[in-house]
Amino acid sequence: MSCSDPAEAAVDPGAAKQLNAMLARFSASELVAWVLENGPAVHVLSSSFGAQAAVSLHLVSRLQADIRVILIDTGYLFPETYRFIDQLVELLSLNLKVYSAFPGPAWHEARHGSQWEQGVAGIEAYNHARKVAPMHRALAELGVGSWFAGLRRSQSRSRASIPFAQFSNGLWKWYPLADWTDVDVEHYLEDHGLPRHPLCAKGYVSIGDTHTTQPAQYGVDIENTRFFGLKRECGLHGRP
Repeated sequence: MSCSDPAEAAVDPGAAKQLNAMLARFSASELVAWVLENGPAVHVLSSSFGAQAAVSLHLVSRLQADIRVILIDTGYLFPETYRFIDQLVELLSLNLKVYSAFPGPAWHEARHGSQWEQGVAGIEAYNHARKVAPMHRALAELGVGSWFAGLRRSQSRSRASIPFAQFSNGLWKWYPLADWTDVDVEHYLEDHGLPRHPLCAKGYVSIGDTHTTQPAQYGVDIENTRFFGLKRECGLHGRP
């Protein structure tokens, strides 16, 4: 049995562990190149176009220029985020695929009210309807076999155990930046002349929807800058 065979690792926990041990020896670029050659097609990259999104977008797209980049548009992103998306799509020539929930924001609120103000249950229902369900549709329609994402262990406690490779719900998820620190990210941005999200200059460290994102404040846990501190993850990436 080869530790470099994703098909075997998908059904054998020991092989999955060996696969992650092998990938840990690669640089992020080497990991992406290996997956593009050995990982099951179709390959996609998801991005929320958040604070440091330019890193994974540049890293992956320079190795496969036409890779499809999935954006889930909730209809509640910041105006700065929409402009940042346009900037990066032009700068990196991204093959962007936008998926949104039906119905639109106004209709959703007419039916359910402001779900993000209805406690944990309301936030989870909102996230599933406007984020998780559209992502599932995107993965199915595109026939995805390998999904790149830019999650890092240092981003939050809920991501501290993210592996480099994870088989979930019938497809492989790859996290080439899993072991990167904030310093690594900043160096990459500077080395490649890449822009940061404009809201970073206003103190935002994790950027999602307008109604559930707050700038960081001195003495306040940055985990509480999203979803009023009630949740950290939106559900697109479950804990490994």
